[in-house]
Formats: sequence, structure tokens, C-alpha cells
Amino acid sequence: MLELQRTIGKEVIFSGTGLHTGTECTMTFKPAPENYGIRFVRADLGGKPEIPATADNVVDISRGTTLGIGEAKVYTVEHVLAAIVGLQIDNIVIELNGIEPPIGDGSSKEYVEVLKSAEFVQQTEPKDYLIIDETVIYHDENKQIDIVALPLDSYRVTVMVDYQNPALGSQHTGLFDLEKEFITEFAPARTFCFLSEVEQLTDQGLIKGGDIDNAVVIVDRKATPEELESIRIKLGIKKKLKIGDNGILNDKELRFRNEPVRHKLLDLLGDLALIGAPLKAQILAARPGHRANVEFAKQIRKLYQQKKLVKKFQFVKKEGVVFDINAIQRILPHRYPFLMVDKIIVLELEKRVVGVKSVTINEPFFQGHFPGQPIMPGVLIVEAMAQTSGILILNSLPDFEKKLVYFMQMNNVKFRKPVVPGDQLFLEVEFVNKRSKVFMMKGKAFVNGQLVAEAEFMAGVVDRDIQKSNANDG
Repeated sequence: MLELQRTIGKEVIFSGTGLHTGTECTMTFKPAPENYGIRFVRADLGGKPEIPATADNVVDISRGTTLGIGEAKVYTVEHVLAAIVGLQIDNIVIELNGIEPPIGDGSSKEYVEVLKSAEFVQQTEPKDYLIIDETVIYHDENKQIDIVALPLDSYRVTVMVDYQNPALGSQHTGLFDLEKEFITEFAPARTFCFLSEVEQLTDQGLIKGGDIDNAVVIVDRKATPEELESIRIKLGIKKKLKIGDNGILNDKELRFRNEPVRHKLLDLLGDLALIGAPLKAQILAARPGHRANVEFAKQIRKLYQQKKLVKKFQFVKKEGVVFDINAIQRILPHRYPFLMVDKIIVLELEKRVVGVKSVTINEPFFQGHFPGQPIMPGVLIVEAMAQTSGILILNSLPDFEKKLVYFMQMNNVKFRKPVVPGDQLFLEVEFVNKRSKVFMMKGKAFVNGQLVAEAEFMAGVVDRDIQKSNANDG
């Protein structure tokens, strides 16, 4: 696998019709600087809005993956992204004068040819690989979809599909070396659908640019000449349609015996590009689809963001510790005598955090609470939970260094047992909800596995500069 980042050497252009919208679009691929990533630019809209190709920006997965920020959207990005990932390009601008990339022949082959003509440029920064070091699982019981990421010091993808449809049957495939296999074995695999789906898709306002030249239509039901003519007219197809002898509409020849599952792997490659980093992992997928792919990409992206976060603040790796006290002081503004958390041992972004507070007789509050019978004030236990939650909240904000977290409300506060010197508090806080800049959290504190306190609280995020200006005004 390549170790340095890569972009393209010059601008190249590709034009054509979008699969679902049927609109004409010209794409211009442009070189990009190091650490820029993959970004779509809607050149036809005012201000030329940029849409980074990340799972955070997915707004729709109806028969394809759509990215959007505000009013700016780009439909059906998976084949473009698959070509970029397959060619191991890290930084690139994709400028469009329309809402949907050209479908080409329904595969990534034409994108690959265009990008290869731009030639590749090796950059000086190392690739920011996400190295999977623990098993990550996505499971959808209803649709019997499973996607798993396993530790591996390279990138491999294996896909199995079984639509329980005799026209297609069960198929599987695997990609083991991007450099050697992607261009010839997977980029040419075309999108496909079943004949029974075509009218349904047209009635939903999709596949307006669909044609037998840019999709493989698998015949899974009988159709009269009149029905085929109706489909031809709806899609504006010039060629007469007929049921093929090989099980494919118009007897279209498959490029590979298992072309449908190869295309599913291609889609998965494109959707996993939305993680925002190249992977070192083995991906196993059973019956994947865009919805599942994107949910899995979101799951992995959170892991990527978390690893970047830990790397940013935790300078020395310690077993069983996410953030030590030095890292916590880089994140939280609190200082002696009001810093109430010593380390973070669990962090799941936008989900939960576990902090630890070691309680000693040296705590200043024990001098007055209570002489001869020291007990940690309950309000400070809640404060310790709040500071622990602050790490979860602040790390979910892109510019958290400029923010402060304030208590707004506490509910259902209960103290179960006293906390005394020598105790070690485990502070577990779960993310409940978010509304704009207001976060709802639920916290529990344990000593030796026993619940000693719990609370529900609301916190608001404010700008540090505003607070300083208000203080100056006073």
C-alpha cells in the first residue's frame, strides 16, 4: 500500500447524463493540496459551495448515495468515489456544473480512465491510514445484512449477495490488492437492477437517465411486449426491448460471470470512502446496500475521529487510559482546586464517556466537610460527572477550544451512598439528546461497582470570547 498522499497532476473533464435525475453534467477533477481530502464543489451555485465527501454529509440513500450541505447536493456519488479510492487518490477537487455525476456505462471504468489520464502526483505528507485494531460490527436483523471490519495490515474486501431470487442466485467476490486488481477486476462492473424493479423506480422519479447501455437489467419475471414497450417509452430508450435468452434484458453480455456482486463491492468501496481516511482492515460484507454501507461508514468514521482526537491530546500512550490528567488539562479549562476528574478510560464520541476521580484526604473541601468525618459533597460528585460529560461534549465540536460548557439544569439528582477518602469514583455519562447548542446527559457515579450518585442534566455551549466581553462590559 502507498505510504505518501496522492493527488492528480492536472485538470481533467468528464461529461454525461446522471442516472437518476437524467440531467446533463460536466465534472472537472482538479489537483488538491495535502490533507485536503475529497470534496465536491457545485460550481453552478452561488458561492460555489463545497461538500466534503464524508459520512456526516450523507442526506439520502435512495438507490444511491447523496451528499449535501444546506441547499447544495450531489446525487449518486458512489461510483466516482470508488474510482478515487481504487486509484488511492487522497486529495482531489470534484467540480460539477450540475446535481449528479454522469453515469457513464454504469461502472467506475470511465472515471478511472479519465483520472489516469491526469497522471498521479506523489505528495510529501504521509497517508493518514485508519488502522482497525479491534473488530467493528454492523448488523441489520430485518434485512439480514452484516458488515464487519477486522484487523489487517492491508486493505481487503469480501462481499456476498443472496437476493433469494433465482434469476441472480448467490454470488461472492473478494478484492485483495487495490493496486493489482481494482482497475481490471472491479472498476468495469456495472450497476444492475431487476426487471420487476424498473417500473417501480420510474414511478418514484428515479432512473430518468437509465438505459440498457448504462445498467444490466436482470430478467426476474415474464413481461409482455406491451409492458416492455411501456418501459421503453417511460425511460425514453431508443432501442427496442426484448427478454434475453441469457436472463439479461436484450441479451446484454456480462463482463464477469459474477458482475452483480462485483458491482456491490464497487459500491461498498465508494461508500466506505466517506470514512474520510484510507483503511487498513479486512471488510466482510453480506448483502450490503447503500443504507447499510453508509451506517457502517458512519460507525467507522466516529472511530477515526476518536483516534485522531486521542492522538491530538494524549501524547504518551497508556494501557487502559484514553486521556490522562495532562490530556484532560488540554481539553478542560478547570484547574486546582476545581478539576474533578483524573483520567478518562472510555470514550465513544456522541455516545458515552467514563472518567475516574481518585478521592484523597488532601482534597481541600474535606477541611470543612466534615471535620472528623470527611465526606465528599454531593454537589461535587455531580460536578465531577459534569466535567466528565464536558469532555464528551467539547470533543463533538469542531472548534471546541473556543467554547465553554455551562450547567443549565439538573433533574432527578439522587445520592445513594457517601464518598470518603480512599474511594475511587467511576463517572459514567451517556449522551441523551442534542438541540442546537444544548446537550442532555445522564450520569452515574460508582464506587467499587456500587451506585453512589446519579443525575440527569442539561448543559449549554457558549463562546469563550462572548463570556470575556460580557465580563469586560460589567
